[in-house]
Amino acid sequence: MTNEAPPRIAELLRTAVDDAVPVVGGIADASLGASTPCAEYDVRALVGHLFSVVVNFQVLAAKGTPDFSETPDRVAEAGWRELFGAEAGKLVDAWSAPGAEEGTSGAMGLPARTVGCMVLLDLTVHAWDLARATGRAFEPDPVVVAGLAGEVERMAPLARRMGVFGDAVEPPGDATAFERLLATTGRDPRAW
Repeated sequence: MTNEAPPRIAELLRTAVDDAVPVVGGIADASLGASTPCAEYDVRALVGHLFSVVVNFQVLAAKGTPDFSETPDRVAEAGWRELFGAEAGKLVDAWSAPGAEEGTSGAMGLPARTVGCMVLLDLTVHAWDLARATGRAFEPDPVVVAGLAGEVERMAPLARRMGVFGDAVEPPGDATAFERLLATTGRDPRAW
């Protein structure tokens, strides 16, 4: 048995971006008011949140201090779907830079790889949220799910205390790896 190094965050993000960008790009204007699996967000607000995450985690990759104080209504901007794709590409570039995955994130004080996994999780889970809210299926690449599984279990207790994750849901007996991951974040993978 070999001890292979886990995939680099940038590689996982590239795959996750390839899965998520078409979901965001395929949101019809008529769906922007639809509810999502994140009770506090409708589709429009969740797109805005995801934009904020993608932009601010570019800053975190460079060990900078992000500004999460505001979430602009990016959907009000012309070409917001294409803009999301461009920002998601910049996110991959930021995490591909030398040293991005090393050391700690200055602003969060967490290991950089953990911070990278946080944005990978947000991108993947919120792509599912948006797909389900707009009546579409979404199944991320198994490599991304495998790259997140252990990290999600580790961060779950703190994420619940911070209100980022809901209470874990008991996954169905035949749950896929992704459905188990969703259940850990507090989502019922088959309720949507």
